[in-house]
Amino acid sequence: MALVPFDDRDGWIWLDGHFVPWRSANLHVLSHALHYGSAVFEGVRMYEGRIFELEAHTRRLFRSAELLDFGIPFTQSEINRACIEACARNGLSDCYLRPIAWRGAEQLSVSALQTQTRVAIAVWEWPKYFDAERIKQGVRLCWAKYRRPPAEAAPTSAKAAGLYMICTVSKNAAERAGYDDALMLDCTGAIAETTGANIFFVREGALYTPTPDCFLDGITRQTVISIARKAGIRVIETRIDPAELPSFSECFIVGTAAEVTPVGEIDGFRFRPGQLTFDLIERYSAAVRAHVHAVADLVPETA
Repeated sequence: MALVPFDDRDGWIWLDGHFVPWRSANLHVLSHALHYGSAVFEGVRMYEGRIFELEAHTRRLFRSAELLDFGIPFTQSEINRACIEACARNGLSDCYLRPIAWRGAEQLSVSALQTQTRVAIAVWEWPKYFDAERIKQGVRLCWAKYRRPPAEAAPTSAKAAGLYMICTVSKNAAERAGYDDALMLDCTGAIAETTGANIFFVREGALYTPTPDCFLDGITRQTVISIARKAGIRVIETRIDPAELPSFSECFIVGTAAEVTPVGEIDGFRFRPGQLTFDLIERYSAAVRAHVHAVADLVPETA
């Protein structure tokens, strides 16, 4: 099926406080963000007319901007409202939301003190990230070419556009080699995350996951940890060496896009998706539809 370019679609995008036709939501080619990566963004999901963890995503958006040394010229409440209204304006009840903030075109140099912050929110339909057969068998991962930089070398707790370039390079290489994604190490050689999702392992009924000291402590990651602990599952956040892979029986990745997805292979190490993984898939699916904000409760009657 042919891809529909993102700049040539019907619909509405919230841009700097107003809704504009989708095809008119443009920025100048000399925008600071395009040349220096000075942009932060979020990936959010709406399920059955309800947005999951909207406030948490918006808080992180503002924190990411702060870490990149710029402010967002709206309140968090205004961004939350705009997210909800964008879904309603586009007639969507199951979709992906992309709030993004970036430095504009007022100044084009490493220095960016004179730039103004632009903000946009786009929403679109979102199918399953992996098909049913891939979920059943588990996705295949290889090792990424690049490692995650240490927190002392980059703003690793920000969801910043520039930090994803090594992810794009790694995921492209993985797909060319027939894999679904790539698993990244940290600067010490320990397991960190995939190019766009956090990772968990199962050993003797307990969950093991890397400590997020140089990569995002994802909102889905936090949700899965909370769900697991409420279910009485022990969760251990620790350093995980690649040499430990044979000691784990199950593996899965989590993220807004991937949700909870079993892993069947990491570059020759095989895992059999098991009961604990599929149980967490069901629990997460229930959670995203239960603990969220209804559009009908938050959109004013005049919208």
